[in-house]
Amino acid sequence: MLCPFCGHDDTQVKDSRPTDDGAAIRRRRFCTACTQRFTTIERVQLRDLIVIKSDGRRVPFDRDKLARSVRIALRKRPVAEERIERIVNGIVRQLEASGEGEIASQQIGELVMETLKEVDAVAYVRFASVYRNFREAKDFEAFLGQLGDPT
Repeated sequence: MLCPFCGHDDTQVKDSRPTDDGAAIRRRRFCTACTQRFTTIERVQLRDLIVIKSDGRRVPFDRDKLARSVRIALRKRPVAEERIERIVNGIVRQLEASGEGEIASQQIGELVMETLKEVDAVAYVRFASVYRNFREAKDFEAFLGQLGDPT
């Protein structure tokens, strides 16, 4: 592993621990050249996923982009960082377990919305407002009307 500080290719693992949910391993490393310390996280990746965007483009799935979107929706909400990681890990596992190598971006968005609906209603509405491209207050009103409707 290359050192992020000096680029040297000889780093050593000093400590390895599983994350709280057991879905990854956190490794503390240090560089033998510059002696700086840093952390890496190792996760299982079942397959390389390709996302089919609404305009037809195909791009590699980006876990960090998914995590950023979920964090933005949950910003200033009473949800712990560990829970956010479990949410993201769960969504990624569902996508990988689907058996599909290519997944429509709409499918990912719907999966995130379903998950956020169970976790936090405010985050659910925030994500929906961006995902569904709300432009006016009436868009929110219509969406919130559906949210209150049990059918």
